Amino acid sequence: MRPFQQFSILFTSLALAGLSLSAQAADLLDTVKSRGSLKIAVEGTYPPFNFKDQKTNQLAGFDIEVAQLLAAKLGVKAEFITTEWSGILAGLSAGKFDVIVNQVGITPKRQESFDFSSPYTISSAQLIVKKDEKRVFANLDDLKGKKLGVGQGSNYEEKAKSVAGIEVKSYPGAPEYLQDLAAGRVDAALNDSLMVAYLLKNSPLPLKAGAPIGELTKNGIPFVKGNPKFQAALDGALAQIIKDGSLQKVSVKWFGKDVSKAPS
Repeated sequence: MRPFQQFSILFTSLALAGLSLSAQAADLLDTVKSRGSLKIAVEGTYPPFNFKDQKTNQLAGFDIEVAQLLAAKLGVKAEFITTEWSGILAGLSAGKFDVIVNQVGITPKRQESFDFSSPYTISSAQLIVKKDEKRVFANLDDLKGKKLGVGQGSNYEEKAKSVAGIEVKSYPGAPEYLQDLAAGRVDAALNDSLMVAYLLKNSPLPLKAGAPIGELTKNGIPFVKGNPKFQAALDGALAQIIKDGSLQKVSVKWFGKDVSKAPS
């Protein structure tokens, strides 16, 4: 046999072996089904989405219940792994867990590295006003010459300060600015619409949700690219919990409204 023929046969054999290995590479769905559990990363310190319940010492929250519903639809157990936000995406890349269910925004940059489920929550910045407020604040420009309460160091503080003419008052947290809003010491407050729904559901103060501000943020469940069967199964499970009303039920439990729909 000539050297060229030997090389050609060797090259063909290696190529076929590579194709065989590629064909045998398990889709994440196969791995999850074989294991019997879905490894889910959460911070565990992010109420009301995921946090340690002090009474039960167990993880609780909106994201925890959504993840449990999805795992059940996939026919596996939900196995939670807590990790800091700063390393959560790197952990996903390294295979430390299968998915992240922690309000991860679907952005073009993240989509370069990960595939995402369909969105399961949709939010935007949103105003909070007094329940008997008669003035119309449709956007931040309407608050020029007015006082706006925000969380100190938050994105919303930065957003408010970018509009000249608004008197921005910064607070350590939501309880403080909600108290001042109810007392009339500020004209409105600003936070994420998901948090607005949660805060108002759990506050006895005479306040209500105001206008959404800016672009919508869609949050989904990221996982490593190249797992089409898993993506189809995950989106199918999500569609099921929307159709059977269980996602809406969990949403209303935590927020008093359906946060899988755009804020209004």
